[in-house]
Amino acid sequence: MSHTAHIRSHRKPRRSASTIAMRAGVAGGVLSTLAVAGASGSANAAEPVTQTLELPTLTADLAAQVAQSADVTQQAAASYQLQAERDAAAAKAAKQAKTDLAEAKKKAAEAKKKAEEAERKEAAERASRAAERTTLSASSDTGSSTGTSSNSSTGTSTATGSAAAVVSFVQAQVGKAYVSGATGPSAYDCSGLVQAAFKQVGISLPRVSQAQSTAGTQVGLDNLQPGDILYWGGAGSAYHVGVYVGGGMFVGAQNSSTGVVEKPLSYDPPSGAVRVL
Repeated sequence: MSHTAHIRSHRKPRRSASTIAMRAGVAGGVLSTLAVAGASGSANAAEPVTQTLELPTLTADLAAQVAQSADVTQQAAASYQLQAERDAAAAKAAKQAKTDLAEAKKKAAEAKKKAEEAERKEAAERASRAAERTTLSASSDTGSSTGTSSNSSTGTSTATGSAAAVVSFVQAQVGKAYVSGATGPSAYDCSGLVQAAFKQVGISLPRVSQAQSTAGTQVGLDNLQPGDILYWGGAGSAYHVGVYVGGGMFVGAQNSSTGVVEKPLSYDPPSGAVRVL
């Protein structure tokens, strides 16, 4: 025992039962409160688990949005690709059109050049025929002085006998086609028509123009008679023949464009003539 224990004021007071009970109740309340708080804390701690369970739903929505965005992007890319293909096709078509236009212009220029050359050649041949005709006419003036006006190229005479048959035959062929190498009856070339006409009266002529231009007696163009053979070019080198039918007219298988025609001498003046009948 303490040496002050006998002094009343120095003794520790004894705790009463009520005080112990109250303190026990307070302690129990505190423990209860802590328990409730712990339970509440445990409950609150469980809430993030609930939110974590909802994550799959959020992830699915996000995947759908991503897929939709991918579809839109793919459609846009397809649209751009289609437009690019259209632009490329248009550019290719424009380039082809430019090439075709250039080719067409080139062909047109070539055709024009050929036409001009053909026209110059024809003009030169006409000039040559005119020069040969002038020369031939001048050289035949002395031999034609005995001819009568009834036999001149004015055609005042009327064909008779074999000449009339030749004239009648060639006039009957007018309108038929010109075909190179043809001798009738539906088509002729120039020498084929002349040969067929004289065959009607029993005269056999050479087949080609060159030989026919020397088959008879040379006569002046101002002393023609119906049935005379006209030729274009030189005697022995003629490139065309026809038959004089009187009245300043002749019949000939001219070309594939005209066929067999009856024309005045001025249409295409001949270079010379020969008389077979």
